Amino acid sequence: MPKMKTKRAAAKRFSFTANGKIKRPKRGNRHILEKKSRSTKRKNAKSALVHSANMKNVLKTLPNRKDYNN
Repeated sequence: MPKMKTKRAAAKRFSFTANGKIKRPKRGNRHILEKKSRSTKRKNAKSALVHSANMKNVLKTLPNRKDYNN
């Protein structure tokens, strides 16, 4: 059986916290920023956590994470 490969797009988008939660970037801060308020741009610049309902799907794309507690 061949090795399971990590989805490189997912590896670039997600990172793990020390407690095993998954961080993700927020959407909406790439373009068309002129019409968005200052506070919206500031909130979107920060990262968020992946919801528990989506955790299983994200972990499938990152099979070689050794420090995640299943």
